[in-house]
Amino acid sequence: MTDTQSQPANRYDAALADKIETRWQQWWDQHQVYKQPNPGEPGFDPSRPKFYCLDMFPYPSGAGLHVGHPEGYTASDIICRYKRMRGFNVLHPMGWDAFGLPAEQYAIQTGVHPEVTTRTAIDNFRRQLKRFGFSYDWSREFGTIDEDYYHWTQWIFLKLYNAWFDPEAGNGRGRARHIDELVEEFYTGKRRVRLNPNAAEYTGAGDLPDGTDAGEWSSLDSETKHAIIDSYRLAYLSQQTVNWCPKLGTALANEEVIDGKSERGGYPVFRKPLRQWMFRITAYADRLLDDLANLDWPESTKTQQAEWIGRSEGAEIDFPLLDLRGEKSGESLRVFTTRPDTIFGATYMVVAPEHPIVELTMELPHPETDENALRSYVQWARNRSDIERQENKEKTGVFTGVYVINPATRKKIPVWTSDYVLMGYGTGAIMAVPAQDTRDWEFATKFNLPIVRTVQPPQDWPDDQPFTGDGPAINSDFLNGLSVAEAKQKIIAWLQQHHIGARRVNYRLRDWLFSRQRYWGEPFPIVFDPRGQHHPVAEDKLPVRLPRLTDYQPAESDEPTPLLGKATDWVHTTAAEAGVADLPPDTPVRRETNTMPGWAGSCWYYLRFCDPKNSNRFASREAERYWMVTPELSVEPEEVHDSGTFQPHTQRVGGVDLYIGGAEHAVLHLLYARFWHKVLFDLGEVSTPEPFHKLFHQGLITSHAFQRADRSLVAIDEVENRGTDDKPAYFEIKTNQPVTQIVAKMSKSLKNVVNPDDVIASYGADTFRLYEMYMGPLEASKPWNTRDIVGLHRLLQKIWRLCINEDGSLRLTETHSPDTEKRLHRLVAKVGSDIERLSFNTAIAAIFEFVNDTDIMTRVQTDWFVRVIAPFTPHIGEELWHRLGHHDKGSVAFAPWPVHDEKLLVDDEIEIPVQILGKVRSKIIVPAKADPKALEAAALADPRIAELIEGKSVRKVIVVPGKMVNIVAN
Repeated sequence: MTDTQSQPANRYDAALADKIETRWQQWWDQHQVYKQPNPGEPGFDPSRPKFYCLDMFPYPSGAGLHVGHPEGYTASDIICRYKRMRGFNVLHPMGWDAFGLPAEQYAIQTGVHPEVTTRTAIDNFRRQLKRFGFSYDWSREFGTIDEDYYHWTQWIFLKLYNAWFDPEAGNGRGRARHIDELVEEFYTGKRRVRLNPNAAEYTGAGDLPDGTDAGEWSSLDSETKHAIIDSYRLAYLSQQTVNWCPKLGTALANEEVIDGKSERGGYPVFRKPLRQWMFRITAYADRLLDDLANLDWPESTKTQQAEWIGRSEGAEIDFPLLDLRGEKSGESLRVFTTRPDTIFGATYMVVAPEHPIVELTMELPHPETDENALRSYVQWARNRSDIERQENKEKTGVFTGVYVINPATRKKIPVWTSDYVLMGYGTGAIMAVPAQDTRDWEFATKFNLPIVRTVQPPQDWPDDQPFTGDGPAINSDFLNGLSVAEAKQKIIAWLQQHHIGARRVNYRLRDWLFSRQRYWGEPFPIVFDPRGQHHPVAEDKLPVRLPRLTDYQPAESDEPTPLLGKATDWVHTTAAEAGVADLPPDTPVRRETNTMPGWAGSCWYYLRFCDPKNSNRFASREAERYWMVTPELSVEPEEVHDSGTFQPHTQRVGGVDLYIGGAEHAVLHLLYARFWHKVLFDLGEVSTPEPFHKLFHQGLITSHAFQRADRSLVAIDEVENRGTDDKPAYFEIKTNQPVTQIVAKMSKSLKNVVNPDDVIASYGADTFRLYEMYMGPLEASKPWNTRDIVGLHRLLQKIWRLCINEDGSLRLTETHSPDTEKRLHRLVAKVGSDIERLSFNTAIAAIFEFVNDTDIMTRVQTDWFVRVIAPFTPHIGEELWHRLGHHDKGSVAFAPWPVHDEKLLVDDEIEIPVQILGKVRSKIIVPAKADPKALEAAALADPRIAELIEGKSVRKVIVVPGKMVNIVAN
């Protein structure tokens, strides 16, 4: 029992909160209250349903948590505590996404090894999270930097490396198969021996052109076989133009580059060709897109993923190239367009600066080529990121000097190069139809190129604007008068008939760059032989351990050297040591010195939580199946693959039951995790086709900042209030100029970060939890205001006084109050329903209302009330639960959730509005089940109504039972 005799029991203050909270946190840890056994382990109850709730695990920075971080964690903790009380086996784990660039940069700045700083940060994060009283199963904790974790990250990489995507399998949806099955089909002649026609690259392809048969498999040399197999692998090496940051010493994804600078550090970024590991995520584009329909995710997130995948239907068209003499060369410039119906308006072409035709033209200039201008422009454009190039800014470009023939008009049209065309989308070339495309219009207007309308705009359409809508075709020969849809179908048929084009589906999604030239990341389980051929490390040689470098300073150079290259003893090994069976044991091999990106560990961590101590597999099949599969999906993966049992859009796809985290991960982590999971599903390693069934994004917790007249921001410690609290007047101290208080994201530079440790010290963790959940809807962004937290602290003080007397004894009554009983049953129903809907602010509002209207309760009523508040305020809930005498029943965390009586949710009496000629004139209290005649009589007898209709003739009384009475009188 907590000793409260030395001070008034109604003094629920920070000191008492700290005493209660730390005592119960120690008790929970000591008794492993929240440890959830797996199937087959002692204490596992197979009769209970399962609930797997997961937070997006944090990156443990040295700064620790700020008050925005616990919002999602508090929400998940409430729903998990509620589910335990409802009889579920609850998996609620926590771990650390600990590899990555920030830790390495911090180590470079401080001189402390990243493992040391990361482990220190993890210890601090764990301390902070435990102080909130979150009910995590800490026995399942791990970090992505743990060797027994990244062992399986490397294993999964090898699964992708040794897999290919068969577009004809999986009931026509395509699925991954083992690479040995592909080789077997080549060997037996079941499949044509050729490079993958759907590959984005042909690494080491040599003289094997696209689509050409290579002959019999057995007759090919080793190098050719490697090239063909690699063009099918889901993990492959490719020469890629990347965003290279010399200062950071690594290639960056497009999303990590802002305005030509690295997102982290703000260093210059340049475009550079580099040999990189890639994942063939584009093979899964259709499945990633189609299966969004099965997910209980926010529509905005599904829309973002759909737009990122960017499926578009259209046609590929070949435009004959003219040679230096202006005659047909026999070669063509191939374009992809979603609007083949506008081909008659194509007055010029635009190719990406990286397009082969540009390279060829710089080597063999045409008569009209301005070689210096072309080289200068290409150099400038190639140093811009794809994101910058797609921004809606002034168009730039250079005429290449090359011409093609428009196959529809038979006219000669020029080929330009411009950075607004990307090599990674379509064919890296477009036919420009300025009258029907805004970007083409801007380009044509700037460079004085012809504009021909091919779709009739509305009569009042301005002549100086493109028209991108629907309308009848004009200036288009045999298409004239057709709608856009009709014209598309007819022109595609014409293109195919004349063998100059074909119907095609294209995607905005590109293959996933998976290499980093950094130290602090997972090593690749790959070695290279003396000829440069890559080989997988044997599974029994995993993990490939990250060597401990003392010098991890990146070399600031245009020619990147991966940092792991400094570990020379580690880099150079033998085939025997690496377990490469297809090489002689003493063959010298060199380890891959790139590392995996930070996304690697977070792509599959939800699976490891199912069975984190397993040393034989990433998770036992039994544990993975129990936590990931739902009753609606009861078929085996093999059945899904081979018979098509799983029907998209009709069955729940299993996976984590509730995944909570920020919306900023919509198109990176969430898409990458879905890709990895689908490959593992295809290979029979996991039981569900999707990783996360339900996804919820919590809103941002923002803070205050100050803004100058020019909209620049000022740190809060550089501002003073020269007014009053009621009428503040803020001024920048340095300039003496007025500034405006605004809502802004918490930032160390603005010095507006609120440390949760300070808030807990002042009010307690239970108060903190209540405040964050009461601020507003969970999904909304909300400004933090420490002054507002006092109201929630007062609520806990009222709860304490409601249950505990001044002398510390329980405050109970023997007198049963029907009114209290009814309100309590309504509270149970309301709070339970709101928790299920993650509507925690309204649930807390209901608790507020109940406490304000209640003076005292019986023991049974207090017991119920304590269970209702326990998910929100677990420490005070546990304290009151044990004070009620439940020592032999263990923690309140497993007390059954009260079962409300539906009859008590119905009012005996209700208030009904009474209208006269449609306007509400009074309200009456009537029995809830009063019939229409009784309602009419009560309305007419109401004094206010009787006064208003006195002397008038009541022609009609309209009664809507339970809703209203309307009197027609004149």
